[in-house]
Amino acid sequence: MAKKTVATLQTASKRLSKAIKMVRSPKSGAYTFVEAIMSPEEVDEFLKRNNFIYSI
Repeated sequence: MAKKTVATLQTASKRLSKAIKMVRSPKSGAYTFVEAIMSPEEVDEFLKRNNFIYSI
C-alpha cells in the first residue's frame, strides 16, 4: 500500500545569495573563481575586497 508524503512547513527561511568572483593568481596569472554563499547585504563588500583566498 502506498504512503502519502507529508511536506513539512518552514516557518522562517533565510534569504541567501551566491556570489562568484573572478580572481587572478599573482603567480601564474590564471583566473580562478571564488564562490561564497552569504546574505544579500554582504555581497557588495565581498565583491569590493581584493583578497585572493576567501573562506566562509
